[in-house]
Amino acid sequence: QVQLVESGGGLVQAGASLRLSCTYFDGIFDSYAMGWFRQAPGKEREFVASISWSGDYTIYSDSVKGRFTISRDNRAYTMYLQMNSLKPEDTAVYYCVGDLQSGVAVGESRARWGQGTQVTVSA
Repeated sequence: QVQLVESGGGLVQAGASLRLSCTYFDGIFDSYAMGWFRQAPGKEREFVASISWSGDYTIYSDSVKGRFTISRDNRAYTMYLQMNSLKPEDTAVYYCVGDLQSGVAVGESRARWGQGTQVTVSA
């Protein structure tokens, strides 16, 4: 897989904010969609957010819409997930993904995966 490196996870209280970052090699995903998935213990991996290559088009899961914001800075080879008003149910390992086919939205079957960063939200 293409290397993707997540950072920014941590332990916070409910209502707090975190910003996750994902850095990739040398503009590999500059022309492609990227996004975030997450997986909590005992649960299947779920979609969180997606962003087009230019940042013009974004998609959010219903559970995070209005609280999370996805963005990217292709010049810095970096994608972000700003997470506000965090809830205990947001606790999960968050994975950065990049598509190598679509420039509009990530497809899980096409995704290249990072190693994940742990987000833990206490009540």
